Amino acid sequence: MEFRVLQYFLAVAREQSLSGAAESLHLSQPTLSRQLKDLEDELGKQLFTRSNKGIALTEEGMILRKRAEEIIQLMKKTEDEIALSDEAVSGDVYIGAGESDVNRLLGRAAFQLREHYPDISFHISSGNAVFVLEQLDRGLIDFGLVYVPVDHAKYESIRLPSSDTFGVLMRRDSPLAAKEFIDPKDLADKPLIISAQERREGGRTLQAVSEDPSKLNVVASYTLLYNGSLLVAEGLGYAICFDRLINTEGTNLCFRPLHPAFEVTASMIWKKYQLLSKPAQKFLEKMRELCGA
Repeated sequence: MEFRVLQYFLAVAREQSLSGAAESLHLSQPTLSRQLKDLEDELGKQLFTRSNKGIALTEEGMILRKRAEEIIQLMKKTEDEIALSDEAVSGDVYIGAGESDVNRLLGRAAFQLREHYPDISFHISSGNAVFVLEQLDRGLIDFGLVYVPVDHAKYESIRLPSSDTFGVLMRRDSPLAAKEFIDPKDLADKPLIISAQERREGGRTLQAVSEDPSKLNVVASYTLLYNGSLLVAEGLGYAICFDRLINTEGTNLCFRPLHPAFEVTASMIWKKYQLLSKPAQKFLEKMRELCGA
């Protein structure tokens, strides 16, 4: 049983799709299918069941998955232990993230890492959770920051120590600006500007604002809050967003948090069984250190 084939097996178990696993492994689907068939023949057991709904593990496949995960982790630990600590590290780290103040933690990790490894470069792609997960699954980024529940069958994760507070961005001359906190009932008849993802999915934020989000007066949506803030500044409506994203000092804008407080915590995720580059491994180690993980 080859280590490489175990990685192939785990990729298929993760993706629950031959085509998806083949794409992530940069293999042709026939090649991957043949490798899995050889593995089943070697073990004398069927590892997957195939149907129109995709691929699922058999009981024997679940046993192999557990052991294969342990083998992969042991191999990774062994590689890390024998790697020279002073080995030159250079290259790129790719991260996908939405707009959030917790991204400061990424910057802190990058800064501290470059003090020891100045040849590492960092690249951040901005977008919502759908964008980040798509980029991660396609292998275009190493890590993603998300606020959605983590699929632990597909991803490893670190929960970030700080949280983001939802509230309302508005003009200083707006009727609600005199309030210290915004009760969701205050927004029932107000023109709202929300994130495009919330509009498509009827997400947690809208549900926190109203028992029936469909009755809210949504007049616009944004992908990047800066553009949303321009709509607010021109008087189009109230933007529901995270705190600390728009610097309101010296502008006609202000932010008021929701009450009861509505906070969410992000996770940094990466694909299970992914072979990370040396710079990405170092970045992960630094993030674990800063998050106490």
